[in-house]
Amino acid sequence: MAASTALISSTPSRAFSSKSTPLVASSSISKSISQTLTFPKSLNGLRLPRVAHSVSLSRGAHSRRSFLVKASADELPLVGNVAPDFEAEAVFDQEFIKVKLSEYIGKKYVILFFYPLDFTFVCPTEITAFSDRHAEFEQLNTEILGVSVDSVFSHLAWVQTDRKSGGLGDLNYPLISDVTKSISKSYGVLIPDQGIALRGLFIIDKEGVIQHSTINNLAIGRSVDETKRTLQALQYVQDNPDEVCPAGWKPGEKSMKPDPKLSKEYFSAI
Repeated sequence: MAASTALISSTPSRAFSSKSTPLVASSSISKSISQTLTFPKSLNGLRLPRVAHSVSLSRGAHSRRSFLVKASADELPLVGNVAPDFEAEAVFDQEFIKVKLSEYIGKKYVILFFYPLDFTFVCPTEITAFSDRHAEFEQLNTEILGVSVDSVFSHLAWVQTDRKSGGLGDLNYPLISDVTKSISKSYGVLIPDQGIALRGLFIIDKEGVIQHSTINNLAIGRSVDETKRTLQALQYVQDNPDEVCPAGWKPGEKSMKPDPKLSKEYFSAI
């Protein structure tokens, strides 16, 4: 198992508070991004964030900035906005380490996913599935980070439990401890009256901007295949800012020009 030592540094275990603050991205992006945090209200018992997105696409100007989505100032910083930074303890390679999200800026994409609790049922299927395919994400210059409200001691005990007994075994990426619940709260996935997180997943680009998010209720597991496909689509449009990816797009398939006339080339071929 290999994790970049430049990004994740091993330190002796010690107690500290994990605090979430907005990442500092490049000046060209940070000027166009609201970093104001508020917290979600209950929505039919699910505490899901309401995000009012405003998309501004400049006619004739195809650049990465033109596809950024800015949430209004009184909403959570989700897709299109800078990811809330945090520094927290984690377990990796059966050791206690520190993970700081902002250390990935300019270096790697990040898959940040939240799960409810250790020693449960759906959670280990997701966590081990991402671990088993970690090398595929490494090839896409991407790190995976798992987060729950459990302590690092609970994480360690779970990692040291065999998979056949409901444990995780060794993992290829860190499990982060959010005992203060500040990380879960800042990403809008905390269920306040239960004190656990929904199954939120965020794809954060190398500039520290959240480009994708999904939030599942507690009983519904997520797909590694779809996460990887979405990441590949994101990387493609960032490398080709004058193109967009249609539904179900995979590498090697035809993309589309975001233009009333030029898009007809795609539609005429399907």
